[in-house]
Amino acid sequence: MKTALLATTAAIGVAVASTPAQAEFELSFFTGTQSAPHSDVSGNDPTGLGAFDFNSGWDGESFKPAPYYGFRAMWWQNENLGYGTTFTHSKIVADSADQAANGFNRLEFTDGLNFLTANVFYRWPEAQRRWTPYVGAGLGVALPHVDIDTGTSRTFEYQYAGPTVQVNAGISYALNDRWSIFGEYQGNYTSIDVDLNGGGSLKTDVITNALNAGVSLRF
Repeated sequence: MKTALLATTAAIGVAVASTPAQAEFELSFFTGTQSAPHSDVSGNDPTGLGAFDFNSGWDGESFKPAPYYGFRAMWWQNENLGYGTTFTHSKIVADSADQAANGFNRLEFTDGLNFLTANVFYRWPEAQRRWTPYVGAGLGVALPHVDIDTGTSRTFEYQYAGPTVQVNAGISYALNDRWSIFGEYQGNYTSIDVDLNGGGSLKTDVITNALNAGVSLRF
C-alpha cells in the first residue's frame, strides 16, 4: 500500500513540475453536500467478530464538524484544456442499525474519507458570455481516518485505503477577470481496504456523490 501511495504522489508531483510557466493558474475552494449509496462490507476481525460480510447504508454528514470541503489547483494550458490536483475532505458513517446488527460499535471515516487526485479538465468558453461549462476526470488515492470499533478492539488512525476515480461536471460564472463562482457534480468510486488493530482487515467499494459550490481565483 505504501508503495502505491508513493508512486501516485510522485506522479502528481511530476505532472505539476512539468507544467509550462506561461499557463493560466486557477485556485478554487468548494464545499457542498455529499452522500453515498449502500455498499458491501467484508473482512475479518480475529480479536472478536471473526469473519463478516454484510451490506451497509452510509450517511455523508456533510455539515457536521469537520464539514465537507475541498481545494483544487488548475493549470490551464489553453482556453480549453487544463491539468491539476484536487483534495477533497468527504466522509461516510455506516448506518447505525447496520452497525448494531453486525456487531460494530463504530464504523466510520469521519475525520475524512480524504481524496487526493490528479485531474484533467476540459471547458467550453465563449467570449460573449460569462458562464462556462466544463467536465473533468481524475485518478488518485484515498487517505481516510479510520474509526472502527468492533467491541474488542478499536482502530483510530489515518491509513492509505486504496485508489479512487473521480469525475466532475459543472458550470463556472465569471464575476470579473480574476474571480468566478461555480457549481458542479463530483463523483468518486473508491476501493477501500484498511487494516484493523489485532491483525484484521475491512474492505468495501464506495461511491460518493457530491454537489459542490465554490469560488475560484485566477492568476
